[in-house]
Amino acid sequence: MPTPTINPDFAPVLETLGKGASDFFLAAGLYHAHKVSFGAAAALAGLGYDEFHFRLKEHFGHGFVIADETVEEDLQLVDALLDQRA
Repeated sequence: MPTPTINPDFAPVLETLGKGASDFFLAAGLYHAHKVSFGAAAALAGLGYDEFHFRLKEHFGHGFVIADETVEEDLQLVDALLDQRA
């Protein structure tokens, strides 16, 4: 598989964001696009769980992306569990 390259026009912006910025933003983009999990994105960025979460909040205003479908499934599960208790 060929090594991906980054458009050199990104360099001036990425340089101001510190070491590893390109890895972080690529991993964050894949995470936000629901292509990789949170843990996988953190690993791709070369960051621990807490540091990746902090940087997501720093740059995107939130640390986790929760899909509407996931919330709906969780609510349905809670309803089913409550029905079983009744």
